[in-house]
Amino acid sequence: MTRVLALWLVVAVAFAASEATFGYWPVYQVGYGACSLMAAMISLTFLWLWAKKDTPLARGMSMSWAGAASVMGWWWVFNALSQPAAMVESQVLFLFIAVYFVGAILHFAAIMRTFDFCVPGYALPVGVAVLVAVVVEAIS
Repeated sequence: MTRVLALWLVVAVAFAASEATFGYWPVYQVGYGACSLMAAMISLTFLWLWAKKDTPLARGMSMSWAGAASVMGWWWVFNALSQPAAMVESQVLFLFIAVYFVGAILHFAAIMRTFDFCVPGYALPVGVAVLVAVVVEAIS
């Protein structure tokens, strides 16, 4: 864990130094874009792992990371293109969010099975997340 924390510190310092040198917006865009692309690569890695081993957890991880890559990629492109009118309130974003939801559901279902929990219990974390988001939206 020490190496992980040290690596995090190195990356955080690199971002801080980059921001001090180039400003917030360019570093934000590069960081967000890189995160989107890395998420897509991780998704493909889990898809490959699922194809090789046919594990439900790898399938869920692939969909989760695909959803993360899609949603982050949407916002990256949206900001990189100066918020084009065609992307403002576009329902296409909901397709990407749906991929994320499916990935979360598959992921939680696989986790629940490893703990021998009731299979329908996988919906609980997703339901709680939606409920919290609804409450936050209602009070904001």
